[in-house]
Amino acid sequence: MEYINKYIEENKDRFLEELFELISIPSISSIADHKPDMYRAAEKWKEILLNSGVDKAEVFESDGNPVVFAEKIIDPALPTIMIYSHYDVMPVDPVSLWNTDPFKPVIKDGKIWARGADDDKGQGMMHAKAFEIMVKTNTLPCNVKFMIEGEEEIGSPNLGKWCRENKEMLKADVILVSDTTMMAPDMPTITTGLRGLAYWQVEVTGPNKDLHSGLFGGAVANPAIVLSKMLAQMIDKNGKVTIPGFYDNVMEVSKEERELLSQAPFNEEKYKKAIDVDELTGEKGFSTSERTGIRPSFDICGIWGGYTGEGAKTVLPSKAFAKVSSRLVPNQDHKKIAELFKNHFESIAPKTVKVKVESLHGGQGYVCPIDIPEYQAAEKAYVEVYGKRPVPFRSGGSIPIISTFEEIFGIKSVLMGFGLESDAIHSPNENYPLEQFFNGIRTIPLFYKYYAEMK
Repeated sequence: MEYINKYIEENKDRFLEELFELISIPSISSIADHKPDMYRAAEKWKEILLNSGVDKAEVFESDGNPVVFAEKIIDPALPTIMIYSHYDVMPVDPVSLWNTDPFKPVIKDGKIWARGADDDKGQGMMHAKAFEIMVKTNTLPCNVKFMIEGEEEIGSPNLGKWCRENKEMLKADVILVSDTTMMAPDMPTITTGLRGLAYWQVEVTGPNKDLHSGLFGGAVANPAIVLSKMLAQMIDKNGKVTIPGFYDNVMEVSKEERELLSQAPFNEEKYKKAIDVDELTGEKGFSTSERTGIRPSFDICGIWGGYTGEGAKTVLPSKAFAKVSSRLVPNQDHKKIAELFKNHFESIAPKTVKVKVESLHGGQGYVCPIDIPEYQAAEKAYVEVYGKRPVPFRSGGSIPIISTFEEIFGIKSVLMGFGLESDAIHSPNENYPLEQFFNGIRTIPLFYKYYAEMK
């Protein structure tokens, strides 16, 4: 452990300089104008990995954004760890809410402030620098491969195909991922479950053009009102999703496991205060942690239509739109759920409007058992750095490609995240504590050590 700390201390300024260069590239995958930035970010990652000590690194074309692959094979007989990360980031709107330029990273109050500081450039960089330490100190105990994509924030629509086409090149024994969070800076956490995701855009059309709300209001259906009423029907008074067949394949968690999950620390008052709400809500009969970890949900992610500019304009809009999503649990198939929602939403539409439902992307849920060597190696690594056993945690979030990896490669992914809830990923003022960044670099080499010993 001492050699790790020594190397970090001697190189920490350079580590941050490399990270800041990567963060400064506005690689927003959901905005087409940023396509050139995706290539810039991929090439930067190639440079970083080559400088860190891989034998080879290459930027591969896919049907979408490029994929970076790199490897160092020290002995084919040894186990191989594959690192997965992503270089794309979320949009930064509304920019006015940022206290700093989202693509000009700064350090303030012991944190890095920028888009991608945590998700996932900061957490990805931890792996590159942990790998560098092992290479430069001759302590790398196994083979390593890196796969870094540029479409995670839009659901990784093309990575599955690319993985199938390059299955032999990507062959590994375990996938290591840092794209999740810890419960607190002093409470290491291993994410053992992820919810799946189904995501749609809906369009409701009334008249063939925007109308004068005085001349037509009250006689012609207003698509914005109709859409609002339709969406309001998706959740009942007990917090359950009303789509027929939605719960048919939900994996029910046993009473024993629910009791284990309840032992994870959770302060409801602190939780409410952090997001400035007076009361929580959700499916009846489940705790807040269960609602976000082991139960599915339905949400409106965005809704718009008509005139939204400054001042008043009295129109009855021709169209109204919404982006909606459902977080799913293991055994719920996102393709089936996508079809169930489409059929149901179209069926409840009144004849006064036309409805179009488009499925944008989705992914399956994922579960990692806590009794496998991969998990146990991660557990031992956290104990050595943090002095306590990590809490197994089922996240409410989704990383759709993780379940795809298991389907294609037949191996498990271990989710060793070092982010914090306060990092504001996907929001204005995303940040990442320097302590978490460097603790991640300290912990990751120990996973390699213990995993190699167990294999």
